[in-house]
Amino acid sequence: MHSTILGSSSCRWPDEAACEAFATALAQRPELRDAFIELHGPLGAGKTTFVRHLLRALGVTGRIKSPTYAVMEPYALPTGEAWHFDLYRFSDPREWEDAGFRDILTGPGLKLVEWPDRAAGLLPVPDWRMELQARDDDQRDVMITAYTPRGAALLG
Repeated sequence: MHSTILGSSSCRWPDEAACEAFATALAQRPELRDAFIELHGPLGAGKTTFVRHLLRALGVTGRIKSPTYAVMEPYALPTGEAWHFDLYRFSDPREWEDAGFRDILTGPGLKLVEWPDRAAGLLPVPDWRMELQARDDDQRDVMITAYTPRGAALLG
């Protein structure tokens, strides 16, 4: 598991507009620039939708596609770089090592990782662990856990 929990928060997004509003507010936080955020939840929980709203709020103007097949999509932001990873197709954590992504995750820039459990034990400690759960209709329950001072600052 991860190290010490430095903070946590939970909320409910009643609809996709609430997800977008959350992403837009988060995009204003300077601590986000070099954050590493793990995104957990079953298929259809809204992980990719949240990432799309966040990247759009950060200034990405082109197409934002799911990296399910490419595994990683890079984005140039006005404030630096961002990487969106989707490890769903990994069947063995060693595939993470073989892909050579360690330097990206430990370097500068925003790192967003869907299905991080597929690289269990090989990823650095995230700033945030976001757990998304779909409810009836378009509602989502969102649980955020901060594991670093940067993650705790993002909660603020």
